[in-house]
Amino acid sequence: MHKASDQASGIRKMIQKKIKPVRVIAVTSGKGGVGKTNLSVNIGVALSQSGKRVALLDADMSLANVDILLGLSPEYNLSHVLQGEKTIQDIMLTGPEGLLVIPASSGIQYMSELATAEQAGIIRAFSDIDQDLDVLIVDTAAGISSSVVNFARASQEIMVVICDEPTSLTDAYAYIKLLNRDYGIGKFKIIANMVQSTQQGQQLFTKLTKVTDRYLDVSLGYVGSVPFDESLRKAVQKQKPVVSAFPGSKASLAIKDLAREIDNWPIKKQAGGYLEFFIERMIEYSTHGDAA
Repeated sequence: MHKASDQASGIRKMIQKKIKPVRVIAVTSGKGGVGKTNLSVNIGVALSQSGKRVALLDADMSLANVDILLGLSPEYNLSHVLQGEKTIQDIMLTGPEGLLVIPASSGIQYMSELATAEQAGIIRAFSDIDQDLDVLIVDTAAGISSSVVNFARASQEIMVVICDEPTSLTDAYAYIKLLNRDYGIGKFKIIANMVQSTQQGQQLFTKLTKVTDRYLDVSLGYVGSVPFDESLRKAVQKQKPVVSAFPGSKASLAIKDLAREIDNWPIKKQAGGYLEFFIERMIEYSTHGDAA
């Protein structure tokens, strides 16, 4: 059967005109509670502030909260796309600084249990996006479900968020190990969140690399750290990104540094550097999963 390759070929023909390189970044973590979604939102807004055209996909299929953090009230979400009622264009919202937000469904259990073909159906809908994007940020769910793995595999860059908790490091290691040993992914970016100092962030990264260097064939790149900052809690209460609500705060300045670092990464001259190939990869991985 060549179902996956046929579908991918069809999508390529549909969106051949979209040849502009798009940086596709999966922001993920081995466990919840590390501030992953807050980082995704604020990095997206910071990149938008610098003039980039950024879309943020809330890829937590049952516990979506990107819209809540931004004070948005979506009428429709990805569940309506899956049911064929709406397109990606129909559900897309415009957030702060022009950040485009693609909302997932909050509290709908079946959305977290999608068959792999259904996951592919959602990603296939991305062929409807006609904005001139520079960056697509994919805020995945925590953990190692099939949808999390597929989104990460299809992205150009995988950023793993860690914090100063033993379970954060062990779960991050388990996540990296899974993607490396089962899918051959060898490069990951690491962000240390809610740290007490830049030194602590570097120490957390060093702890993780000591284990991965010993047991895995991977390369970890340290993006930087974001300090623990009361301004983040205040911004969440205001339902605003901290980089907008408190632009001079320690967390905001650190996040803007991360955004500048990310913007300086070279866009790889390969499939992952283009939105259409992100779509193709998701379809290919998902339909292959059904066939397995």
